Amino acid sequence: MTLQETVPEAGRPFAPQPAISVRGLRMRYGTRDVLSGLDLEVYSGELFALLGPNGAGKSTTIEILEGYRARSGGDAEVLGHDPGREDTAWRGRLGIVLQASRDHGRWRVGDLLGHFARYYPRAFEPAEMLRLVGLTAQANQQVSTLSGGQRRRLDVALGVVGRPELLFLDEPTTGFDPEARRDFHDLIRGLRDSLGTTMLLTTHDMYEAQQLADRIGILQHGRITACGTLAELSAVARTRSEVIWTGPDGLPQRRLTADPSKVVWELHQQFHGPIPDLEVRRPTLEDTYLRMITEDDASAVSATNEQGPDTAEASASRPEEAAA
Repeated sequence: MTLQETVPEAGRPFAPQPAISVRGLRMRYGTRDVLSGLDLEVYSGELFALLGPNGAGKSTTIEILEGYRARSGGDAEVLGHDPGREDTAWRGRLGIVLQASRDHGRWRVGDLLGHFARYYPRAFEPAEMLRLVGLTAQANQQVSTLSGGQRRRLDVALGVVGRPELLFLDEPTTGFDPEARRDFHDLIRGLRDSLGTTMLLTTHDMYEAQQLADRIGILQHGRITACGTLAELSAVARTRSEVIWTGPDGLPQRRLTADPSKVVWELHQQFHGPIPDLEVRRPTLEDTYLRMITEDDASAVSATNEQGPDTAEASASRPEEAAA
């Protein structure tokens, strides 16, 4: 169920050269392979979402790309450099927003942002950065007095103040209420539109990925098993739309189909006009993701069973050989 990464279509707001290029990335802890040959490209100017179940290797991938963790094998290039051989100048081109906020509770918001800005040669003026993230009124507040949503805006400001070419967003809205999450999404869209920054997002929030991402990668068992736009992933997963209407007998009708336009046209011909209570429910990212995860797990179980008990037991008793 692998979909090759495609060059963005003409007219998309990002260029077809990669800001991140990864081939055969491997990471082993002891005898366990967390990443087992991961291939990935993130294009300049796009927002790419990386999805996967717990333990799939999302955080490990991000840490390797940020230069904070040495990989076990494979090739990686981030902004034209190997992240395993990073220097200060290269790090200055990155922005990072972690899952948990840093502890700077006693600092005033404006002072903290100004302190961070001094580390970058092309940094935003703190006042301008506060305006961009909607924290101008909180400039003189202590960080510890900010609300959760305001604190997350400050985290983004600290990650973006150096005008990064590439921004890593690692589970940025964990614990947010719906209003704070919506405001954060608006902030990310606004920053991307105004700065043109490439962004790599990891999240468990399907709605978040669907709302923000240009392309989405599904990470399972240490590899990208599918990658593309929501429409492309839905086609690969064979996720069907649902057409709902009221029949001539007054009873609700529904049909699952890969071509809802055709079904609607047929119903229009049948009713000789408007279709009563017509509703077309297209597959969400969550529908597609769950179908992919379920089918992949079922395939893994089937492959294990086909090995036979002797082969499966031998593989389990020699994990090093099985992973090699």
